[in-house]
Amino acid sequence: MKRIFLIVSLLFLTNCGNDDTINNCNFLLNVGVNASLNLNLPEYSQLMFISNSVYIPNQGNGGVYVINVGNNSYRAWDAYDPNHVPSSCSFLERDGVNVTCGCEDQNEYSLFTGQSLGDPLPCGLKEYRVTVSGSDIVISN
Repeated sequence: MKRIFLIVSLLFLTNCGNDDTINNCNFLLNVGVNASLNLNLPEYSQLMFISNSVYIPNQGNGGVYVINVGNNSYRAWDAYDPNHVPSSCSFLERDGVNVTCGCEDQNEYSLFTGQSLGDPLPCGLKEYRVTVSGSDIVISN
């Protein structure tokens, strides 16, 4: 019995690391998002084509980017960099299918995947749920 206790204790202790890295993926708040986009309206009609994206203000932490990823599928991302405390520089500027923060490190992300481009970063973009119903797209969380 002592032998089993010793083995279990050793396994437990070897799995407890002294990792001092801080999980910085908690910068963005879980604010309510509920936006409905009608693709028949001119301001959203570009979403009918693959790789096109639009910015929706007044949703999420800093607005929401929505992109058409093909096969009548869309993805929606918060417009603030999840690897920074929200500030004026952490807003993500769109450049085609990528977004870049204005902070000194200029983190860049893909709107297709939400993952960082270049150096790996601890956090990917904060994603919101997208539901398609006819010509309407609903973004929510």
